Amino acid sequence: MSDPRCLILGILDDGWDGLSTAGRSRLAASRVVIGARRTLDLVAPHLGADVELRDMDGALGKTPEWVRAALADRLAVTVLATGDPLCHGIARFLIDRIGAASVEVLPAPSTIALACARLKKPWQDAAVRSCHGANAGEWVEGATPEHGLYAIVRAVAEHSRVASFTSPHNSPARVARALLAAGYSDELRISVAARLCLPDEAVFAELTLAEAATREFPDPNIIVIDRVAEPSPRAVFGFEDGDFVQRQPEKGLITKLEARAVSLAKLGLRTDSAVWDIGAGSGSVGLEASRIARLGHVWAIEKNTADAANARENAQRLQATNYTLVEGKAPDGLDRWPDPDAVFIGGSGGELAQLIELCLARLRPAGRLVMNFVTLENLATATSALAAADACWEVTMLSAARSQPILDMHRLAAQNPVWIVTARKELPATETNNE
Repeated sequence: MSDPRCLILGILDDGWDGLSTAGRSRLAASRVVIGARRTLDLVAPHLGADVELRDMDGALGKTPEWVRAALADRLAVTVLATGDPLCHGIARFLIDRIGAASVEVLPAPSTIALACARLKKPWQDAAVRSCHGANAGEWVEGATPEHGLYAIVRAVAEHSRVASFTSPHNSPARVARALLAAGYSDELRISVAARLCLPDEAVFAELTLAEAATREFPDPNIIVIDRVAEPSPRAVFGFEDGDFVQRQPEKGLITKLEARAVSLAKLGLRTDSAVWDIGAGSGSVGLEASRIARLGHVWAIEKNTADAANARENAQRLQATNYTLVEGKAPDGLDRWPDPDAVFIGGSGGELAQLIELCLARLRPAGRLVMNFVTLENLATATSALAAADACWEVTMLSAARSQPILDMHRLAAQNPVWIVTARKELPATETNNE
């Protein structure tokens, strides 16, 4: 006899009537049925008196143990899940803990699919996300990836259609307020499909963010966010210096385009890189890094209040929702940031040697530290610190000139030379020698 397997059965709010013949048969034959109280109540009248019902509300962590015990006793066990258990459902959790060989999945239609059907919106290209979890709180400027709405806000930046599961706390209204706070407005519409497969099912289509932000919707519900106006085309990076709000009169506190482009190249960014920008100034390097590392995140720090305000305004203009700016002086607070794949130092506040030592220690394997200097003294401090740390480093001197009109002709006006120092965090020997 083959080993028994746990059935993970998808079910919708129409309960027993909505199950397939196979689903009803397997459920009726079960001796242990595990599910949230609301789903257990949907099927309990159709089950025998000898069936053991296990309520997993508040006891999700015990579910694998219950399943293993039932399988050990060779009892038919079913776990109920809403919709498709493999789409932000319990199936992944159980498979990770008891193994795929011990599981069978019989899905119902995902509630995302049902919501899109009600709205008549194709969803094959939609990004599917979820905020069906703990109370995330309201979205704040500079929110980090730990925020419960981060995945949705970032998906909106990447996709023209986003569908998401919600929760009573993380409601459609809260998501709408988050998108407004992130700089979106009339270019987005949000639709809500509520209480699917119930007699009081309701659909609220094509609401503006402002309309949805103050409205209450019946639970449970699904949201679909659509981009109805494409943004003006923008380069990934390579913005003109004048595109950034910066301190006036201009005092050279922005990394110029030419040095910015080379520095970003030296950082070796991936789409998912975690980046530190120390001495952010107007934010030009960090914000362009956030566009390259669009699936990653940038943490920036700036001690000057006016410059920090400019960086925040630039982030809002670029809708850089994967960018967190802290006003302060490094290294204070860096211990609370995750280890970086890349670090840019544009200003050190007199702590350069200490910062270099810290950054080299915190860099992930194959990470890069890039620094810009315009003075010989800071260059000497940096190279001495790198040599003391036995780091692998190089210096590039960038000397650029831009054309300027003179009468009816043009001349070249030189910019200040910039030394671009790049240090690399070597891979462990076991990784570099496996060829």
